[in-house]
Amino acid sequence: MDELYISGRERKIVEVLLAAEQAFTIKQIAAELEVSERTIHRDLKNVEEILYDHHLQLNRKTGAGLYISGQETDKHNLQLILSNVKHTDFTPEERQAMMLLTLLEANEPIKLFTLANELHVTIATVSNDLDKVEEALQKFRLILERRQGYGVKIEGNEADKRSAISYLFTKHVDEFAFITLLKENIQKRSQRSVQTISNRLLGLVHPDKLQTIEREVEKIRDELPYDLADSAYIGLVVHLALAIERLQKGDNIQFDPDYLEQMKETNEYNVAAALIKRLEKALHMPMPEDEIGYITMHLMGAKLRIDHDYLIEDSNLDVAYKAKKLIQYVSTHLNRDLTTHTQLLHDLVAHLKPAVYRLKQKMGIKNPMIEQIKHNYPELFELIKRGVSETFPEITFPDEEIGYLVLHFGSVLLQNETEISLKALVVCSSGIGTAKMLATKLQKQIPEIRQVENKSLFDLEQTDLEAYDLIVSTIPLKGIEKDYIIATPMLEQTAVQKIEKTVRRKKISQPVLKKKEQQQMQLNRKLAETEDIIARLRAKQQYSKAILSVLDSFYVEHIEHKQTVEEIMFHACKTLKYKQVIDNNQAVFEQLLEREKMGGLAIPGSTIALYHTRSHDVNSFSFSIYALSHPVEVQGMDGKMKDVKHILVMLAPQETEPEALEIMSCLSGLIIQNEASIELFQSAKEADIKSFLTEQLNQYMEQKLAK
Repeated sequence: MDELYISGRERKIVEVLLAAEQAFTIKQIAAELEVSERTIHRDLKNVEEILYDHHLQLNRKTGAGLYISGQETDKHNLQLILSNVKHTDFTPEERQAMMLLTLLEANEPIKLFTLANELHVTIATVSNDLDKVEEALQKFRLILERRQGYGVKIEGNEADKRSAISYLFTKHVDEFAFITLLKENIQKRSQRSVQTISNRLLGLVHPDKLQTIEREVEKIRDELPYDLADSAYIGLVVHLALAIERLQKGDNIQFDPDYLEQMKETNEYNVAAALIKRLEKALHMPMPEDEIGYITMHLMGAKLRIDHDYLIEDSNLDVAYKAKKLIQYVSTHLNRDLTTHTQLLHDLVAHLKPAVYRLKQKMGIKNPMIEQIKHNYPELFELIKRGVSETFPEITFPDEEIGYLVLHFGSVLLQNETEISLKALVVCSSGIGTAKMLATKLQKQIPEIRQVENKSLFDLEQTDLEAYDLIVSTIPLKGIEKDYIIATPMLEQTAVQKIEKTVRRKKISQPVLKKKEQQQMQLNRKLAETEDIIARLRAKQQYSKAILSVLDSFYVEHIEHKQTVEEIMFHACKTLKYKQVIDNNQAVFEQLLEREKMGGLAIPGSTIALYHTRSHDVNSFSFSIYALSHPVEVQGMDGKMKDVKHILVMLAPQETEPEALEIMSCLSGLIIQNEASIELFQSAKEADIKSFLTEQLNQYMEQKLAK
């Protein structure tokens, strides 16, 4: 059939059933569409005819509900047709989103009857919807101008308008559909009707431009010292796509010039500037410098992947200092010592660094679980809220951000040591804390699970799913053949029951395996154990190599004469060149001084300043201490000038193994571990400090390998 005529409600029923990974009851569908079960029963006759016309069948399974059977290609084709279907009614949420997008795109006032005509509703309905739209605009600092005879128009700056459109993207465009649009050159998708909010949003950008942007963004992933999380990657592509389309319409953006100047010292700014230059060339259009500022903010706000700790990077140590204070605050009030939990410190630093950038620039963040977090962990939420207020008095943390911090602490507080035997995969795209929380809850509630790994949507193509006994995802996974269970990061009871059922099924099936199959399983288990041992030996080799490099290079030098910071750093670099730790002492000297300009290096409550950098001119890891008889003044991490008597210099090669970076991260954390560690480094006793480093770094390695 060339054209399909279907009501909005019938369309939604088909879409719900096509997207479902299991049978849906009439009651569930009615709840989803907010109508009565009788209404759904009445619509099903037409739904069956539509499915039949597209070589599909509606099946009813007793006790389970409805599901669609047929070829995957036929299901996919129907989904594309539904995107292009002519229907006349929307759900209220869809209608309001369409209205908001129309107003955001318009530069002139729009009459109410024009909106009513486009959406096939009355002017009274439009007026009621505009009340909801006005409420939604408040969080983007935008104003809805409504005057009789004038029409309706959104007033506000360009940056806030873009934020509102980006929010509509995250809310209404399925992540999988967007990735598909990026990865597959499906021209039909870009040419289809814009009768749904998802299609309207995807239709804002020409597919060729989208592919050019995605190609260039993919290149910069390799230039950053950390990987972009899926949400950050998609967010950057969406931001650039919207920016380019709106620039061509003449909608320019302004970025604070002072902050832009300050950001020019960062690695992210250099990457953003290079990206803009490449896009200008690829798209044959000029782009203002202000755009570099916003792209830099996206890169700074990108969440780091869970398996990487970069305490040594840039200005992370001041964030680590405050993260340590927050852990101490929570520990004191809960009467549970979390200060020795290295992984919690690293996870908090990885989260807080981009969060602080976001908050200072008033960049919003969405936390879809916030109400659930508040409901499930009210005491912990309020405690962390008070702790953050005390630790970061100069920054206002919204509840959404507090919620993510609750997940980090919650994941540690819920850990247990139960012996279990299954391997689970958690697929999560909401962020570091979310994945960690779900993984911990799985191990807490399902004692049979021994190992949990986190993967993102982008990682699935390169992942052997057969290596896992169980897959749990917070998002629908289209296109994978292996069974999986959908769950929220809070692991609701219905999901627990499904997982327990899977575990029971696996337990029952094990005894009835044939002897040959049992032998094969034992062989596979031995092979897996062998591979695991080899992987741990390789990791141990990298950890050991980095630890030995640090310990072999470590020395304490006492400087008796009065010198400036520049003279001390120049002397240190010259000494390290003589020891063949670095090649170009002048280049490393300049990089260390540049690092100082980016933020305070003196640790509050101590006489210590830590100078650190990664560079192509550094050959091996190095850690040295310069004890001064005459103190020098250095800016502290709290912004105040401090008298410093101990300058610590930490260097790492630009290109290095992740295990080695973890050792340097651990070393950074040891310095501010507690008052005793600070006193030890201030003592400048080389033998005592080396003994402490040897014991602590070895202990860190053993803990990592035990995991």
